[in-house]
Amino acid sequence: MVHRDGKPVGSSLIGQSFTDPKYFWGRPSATTPQAYNGVSSGGSNLGPTNPALTDAAKQRIAALQAADPNNHAPVPVDLVTASGSGLDPEISPAAAQYQMERVANARGLSVTQVQALVNLHTSGRQFGVLGEPRVNVLALNMALDAH
Repeated sequence: MVHRDGKPVGSSLIGQSFTDPKYFWGRPSATTPQAYNGVSSGGSNLGPTNPALTDAAKQRIAALQAADPNNHAPVPVDLVTASGSGLDPEISPAAAQYQMERVANARGLSVTQVQALVNLHTSGRQFGVLGEPRVNVLALNMALDAH
């Protein structure tokens, strides 16, 4: 559990929903009946040709573009698809990069200031070889709130 002022605000292991433009948004959740439900961990099991998966990805892209209409960069795939567990608390550095200008503008910060916080909260590959670099969304958003 992650605490702020002695109160639990989330988990470093389970993602949560952020939709305010001043926050970095994480991966979507595939858990039911509610999003980011640790009891029902598991992916959606929707294949790449399933219209429901395509529609959900299109809705997520539209929400990201509506929150940052001047951003014409391709949307990183991890911002529109759930992880295998449906609970991933982390995004790729590319997904953080995609959102940096929106977050900086919403908070009245420079992109350089936000980039420094992203760099501080980016973890490398485990043991230098396993997995991919990643950014914990809750830790980054908490750092932004403390800034």
